[in-house]
Amino acid sequence: MKFLLVFDFDHTIIDENSDTWIVKCAPDRKLPNGLRNSYQPGHWTEYMGRVFVYLGDNGVKEDEMKRTMTTIPFTVGMIDLLGFIGKNKELFDCIIVSDSNTVFIDWILKAADFHDVFDEVFTNPATFSSSGYLTVQNFHTHHCAKCPKNLCKRKVLKEFLDKQLERGISYTQIVYIGDGGNDLCPVMFLKKNDIAMPRQGYTLEKRISQLAQDLRPVQCSVLVWSSASDIMSYLKLLLKE
Repeated sequence: MKFLLVFDFDHTIIDENSDTWIVKCAPDRKLPNGLRNSYQPGHWTEYMGRVFVYLGDNGVKEDEMKRTMTTIPFTVGMIDLLGFIGKNKELFDCIIVSDSNTVFIDWILKAADFHDVFDEVFTNPATFSSSGYLTVQNFHTHHCAKCPKNLCKRKVLKEFLDKQLERGISYTQIVYIGDGGNDLCPVMFLKKNDIAMPRQGYTLEKRISQLAQDLRPVQCSVLVWSSASDIMSYLKLLLKE
């Protein structure tokens, strides 16, 4: 009996968006209008690439970025939840699927000593160039019309499950914990026995309830959370079963 926990990162594990938080490093803590308005829907990673160039051009260095990122608060109850999962790793495999980037997630998890809780992190690869600029790339290519160009979370989840099956690992239940519109595609992939946990008041919850109103409900069960202690209560119930 093993459970797979799939976490989004921004507004789920941390209570902010890591990509917009980095703007605190910019001169006057804001971006010029031209740069801000250059975002095109579905092309967030390219937009963040331009943001990182702007920060680099303004002399923002890696250590300053790191200091800023590690001040992001975790979502209420999340530190206790991750501690609980860490103590029960024989029952829980745990992955992150996020539209953030490897550098930010790495910094934040390591600073809080949660790196070992997660078996794998799937996010946009980022690295510092020889000139000290942060660069980011799309996670993969895919053919899903519903998802942003750089990341289809359903594809990530499906490939991970296939790889685990090859190793002889299958899961009693998948628990998907997220908040955003790009979490709907993987939630629609979940089966009847699985559970989606959308964050209360966020886009994912609204989209799931809209589908139910349109009489096209998702197959899995849905349990809304507002604090990570709601998630922990559910996981404790699973362990009792």
